[in-house]
Amino acid sequence: MFKQQTSFILASASPRRQEYLASLGISFETIPAIIDETPMAGESSAAFAIRMAQEKSQTVAQNNKNSCVIAADTVVTLGQNIFGKPTTVEEARTILRKLQGRAHKVITGVAVHHARKNIDESFPVETEVVFEQYSDAVIDAYIATGDPMDKAGGYGIQSYGGFLVKSITGSYSNVVGLPMSHLITTLLKHNLLTV
Repeated sequence: MFKQQTSFILASASPRRQEYLASLGISFETIPAIIDETPMAGESSAAFAIRMAQEKSQTVAQNNKNSCVIAADTVVTLGQNIFGKPTTVEEARTILRKLQGRAHKVITGVAVHHARKNIDESFPVETEVVFEQYSDAVIDAYIATGDPMDKAGGYGIQSYGGFLVKSITGSYSNVVGLPMSHLITTLLKHNLLTV
């Protein structure tokens, strides 16, 4: 569908992001960026997501100046709380209990960086997600699948965790981790992709 006008690198180990890009016939190399992913004091969720995406893209671009580096960072936020990927079952349980029956935001910061073409654009995409209210037994059954452990907010809308979601307002692919319409629009605008 699209013609590539440069080589692409996805600065992410996320299989979901890789599947989205590949599904459009875009060929790319995967080079995950290793950075410190600690929020700064008082940093908003959107600012944190954008900063993470920028740092990932710039880190990978340092040694890949002839390629377009695409990076993304997704955070789940409820009020002022940012929920990353849970590291323990108890942490997953705590996050999922807090989200039950409530609306939260999924914010993905996206960065597109091409050093040789002097392109450096980043933006946040926000989706509101409302969870159904479930019992602790249902939450524990979901956690037992192992699905929450590598996903921001402790759930995957595209996998087992989809049943938790009552409704969404905004981009579905953003909740998965890569807001595709926003990304493709940006790549077309800069003629990194053409038709």
